[in-house]
Amino acid sequence: MCLAVPMRIKSVDGYAAVCEAKGIEREVSLFMLQGEEIGPGDHVLVHVGYAIQKVSEEEARSTWELFEEILEHA
Repeated sequence: MCLAVPMRIKSVDGYAAVCEAKGIEREVSLFMLQGEEIGPGDHVLVHVGYAIQKVSEEEARSTWELFEEILEHA
């Protein structure tokens, strides 16, 4: 099983993006999403530094709510 974290794209430079989640910024590769229209404000699932899927803002928010619920009960 792998874990992907939803992040919001802040800026794009070629196949590299600066993404943010919960106040933390990371440089993320967009290489696996070639052909996808992606830009600042979009949300992606990030796994080991690679954006692997574009998701809606609602899907990203829902995923974070689930993560927070799991952490409350850990």
